[in-house]
Amino acid sequence: MRSPEARVLGVDPGLTRCGLGAVEGRPGAPLRLVAAGVVRTSADDDIGTRLLAIEREIERWLDEVRPSTVAVERVFAQHNVRTVMGTAQAAAIAIVCAARRGLPVALHTPSEVKAAITGNGDAGKRQVGAMVTRLLRLDAMPKPADAADALALAICHVWRGGAQHRLAEALARARHPAAPAWAGDPDGGGSAR
Repeated sequence: MRSPEARVLGVDPGLTRCGLGAVEGRPGAPLRLVAAGVVRTSADDDIGTRLLAIEREIERWLDEVRPSTVAVERVFAQHNVRTVMGTAQAAAIAIVCAARRGLPVALHTPSEVKAAITGNGDAGKRQVGAMVTRLLRLDAMPKPADAADALALAICHVWRGGAQHRLAEALARARHPAAPAWAGDPDGGGSAR
């Protein structure tokens, strides 16, 4: 049985540059670029203004792209706490925007995305960008790198999300086997009349 096509909006969170990229497709089939870009905010603005700008742009993207799922980079610990806080705040905005619309949200770590796209969980940004360009059959690498990273998140989710969805369904069936077809029949199995 073929997986249904998904349209995924990837979000590479950041306060100064928040990458957004949407792809459409299914595992095992060529993917299509829907859109890619970056939301920029000024470090001179206060945090509230910056987060509101990110929220407005993500909402606009959700209206225009109409994704079935939103994939957000999972924030990981870095040495610079200030950078981690800004990234986490931008990620939270994306999650809230998706949740407000009832869209499923998936979180993927940078190493999961790199491994899915390049086969190497330690790949550099240039390697990821080159593979995104190749996978989406683009003429040039998406710029800036934040847009390419957002597309990589979306691609990763299309590929991994289908498998994760099938695994979750199989686990649910194993925990709660379906009742026999005749179980709901008041005659107890369709007696001949």
